[in-house]
Amino acid sequence: MTGRPARVDRSRSAPADRPTGLRAPGRAGDGVRRRPGGWARDGVRRPTGEAPRGLLAGARRRLADGPAERGANPVELAVVMPAILVLLFASIQAAAWFVARATALNAAQSAVNAQRVHQAPEGAGAQRATDFLSSAGDWLVGWDAPGPDCQTAATEVTCTVTGTSLSVIPWVEFPVRQTAHGTVERWTTG
Repeated sequence: MTGRPARVDRSRSAPADRPTGLRAPGRAGDGVRRRPGGWARDGVRRPTGEAPRGLLAGARRRLADGPAERGANPVELAVVMPAILVLLFASIQAAAWFVARATALNAAQSAVNAQRVHQAPEGAGAQRATDFLSSAGDWLVGWDAPGPDCQTAATEVTCTVTGTSLSVIPWVEFPVRQTAHGTVERWTTG
């Protein structure tokens, strides 16, 4: 056996143990047509396009309940909107701060790469960082006041870029300070 139900031959009459009359209400064959023909759920025929009584009754009931909830949406919006605006501006400020940090770090890494070259002139790293920051846009503000700082030791170069991020919140500054390190290129004996 495959486990499939046996086929039913509908051409024969119903078995004697099954009633042949109308089926239970709400089933096909009970004489009540459904919506496509214009019949409503309650069995009353209405012209096509007329709304069933249940929808109109519900709307009338909601309107008759009175103005208990009238105007609640604007009040809720007035309460929630400041919090939404704070979250919006905070997310924009966080994004601006991250972009300013990335800009400062890229400038510091560029300065280290210029300063660590074998026999690089003094100030090559600071000049490279200045060029980078001049062309990077205004995400990092105030970087030129102290300027990029590069310190060269016998075996290591350290460059630091400081400034503040672009602020969308008035009278608030978000400081940014990024440092990059690298080894100085030199001849060694092996």
